[in-house]
Amino acid sequence: MGSQMGNAGLLLVNTLVNIYLFLMMLRFLLQASRADYYNPISQSVVKITQPVIGLFQGFLRPVGRFDLATLGAAFVLKVIAIIAILQIADIGMPPLVGVAIGAVAAIANAILKIYFFALIAMIILSWVAPSASHPGALLVMQLVEPIMAPLRRVIPPLGMLDLSPIVAFIAISLIDGIVVGSLTRAAGISGALVGL
Repeated sequence: MGSQMGNAGLLLVNTLVNIYLFLMMLRFLLQASRADYYNPISQSVVKITQPVIGLFQGFLRPVGRFDLATLGAAFVLKVIAIIAILQIADIGMPPLVGVAIGAVAAIANAILKIYFFALIAMIILSWVAPSASHPGALLVMQLVEPIMAPLRRVIPPLGMLDLSPIVAFIAISLIDGIVVGSLTRAAGISGALVGL
């Protein structure tokens, strides 16, 4: 019974860390896509993630549109979480290289999930409210535009049918299966710790 409670507690901690990592990567992608900073949803994401990211902003400066402080904070948070969970579960100290690879896999997984869910939201919005002015709808469109614009140039719409989201879904699945899967196996840690 105690072991099951301990496992449930570790699962809860891992889930909370992964949700926070998801929010940090959402902030990173919103900044990279130059989404509206004053959007209420953007402001909420910034307020929630600022306590951790603020610790890294003094020495990690943005490079162009990419905020290295957010990436650094996400990496360190995931490394600490993996080590702590493995220590509490009495599995022992894993190799640090494996932990670092696992943290990179978790970051990549979070980014791919954000794009996956944003694409689904974009498709639904294009059917039910193509000219929606809700802050959430505007943010979704601004978030996916950097990956959809190049695809639309290569794959033009066929009348009313836009096939570019299908290509984006295939690319996300391939990257997730090949890159994130390979990184997780190379890390030698459970896929659940990575966030799969």
